[in-house]
Amino acid sequence: AAGAKAAGAKAAGADGARGGGDSAKSAGGGGSAAKSAAGSGRADAPAPKGLHLIRTATLRVRVADVAREADRARDAAADAGGFVSEESTTGTDGGRETSRLTLRVPVDSFDAVHRALSDGPGTILDDRVRSQDVSAQVVDIDSRVRTMRASVNRVRALMDDAVKIANVTALEGELSTREADLESLLAQRAKLGDRTSLATLTLTVEEAGSPAGTKAKDRAGFGDALAGGWHALGATARVVGVVLGALLPFLALAAVVLLVVGAARRAVRG
Repeated sequence: AAGAKAAGAKAAGADGARGGGDSAKSAGGGGSAAKSAAGSGRADAPAPKGLHLIRTATLRVRVADVAREADRARDAAADAGGFVSEESTTGTDGGRETSRLTLRVPVDSFDAVHRALSDGPGTILDDRVRSQDVSAQVVDIDSRVRTMRASVNRVRALMDDAVKIANVTALEGELSTREADLESLLAQRAKLGDRTSLATLTLTVEEAGSPAGTKAKDRAGFGDALAGGWHALGATARVVGVVLGALLPFLALAAVVLLVVGAARRAVRG
């Protein structure tokens, strides 16, 4: 078992050395491509070969017709060969709508789609574009994938030559571990490939206010004020009634006293 593991480690080391050389060469090419892209000065120029970019944008606009602008965004993504990965629409208490769309478009069409949406009707409230160079990560993962594949093949070859059950068992465990590592690397590479091949544009469309809506609010405000006045008048009347109710017994007693005093005065005079 120890001999099998040593053979596997030796194969992995040799493959790692070859992968490291390939990685260094590819990284150098990526650096040259990055310099070429920086010197071009064109925002919509396609990424040079060997340069892997993750491109994203966040755009927030205010328009009169939210549904129409959302349709325009869907059409722009579809025309570019992309799609809408997520969409949601919400409303406010004032009746205004807000739609949020996440567009995935080919990276070569990213600038055209972004320009089409930002140059549309309405007012731009926020516009942010970001590019992240992941060329080094791609080169590193590709190199590790090649090395791990060679290592897996080497362990499989050792298993074919193994005779003792103990050696076969040890090699099977080693093979399972390396195959799991290879699958993990392939998943990372696929994720990077998706993010570099398809750019992400998040569009938020807000509905602008209208004069008609303002007038409606003004009418509602006057009605609320009138209703509030009637309510205040009713409350005042209730307070006056309570005060009169509280004073009524004393007023009745005062009236009786006045009647008695008046009768006594008339008796004295008579």
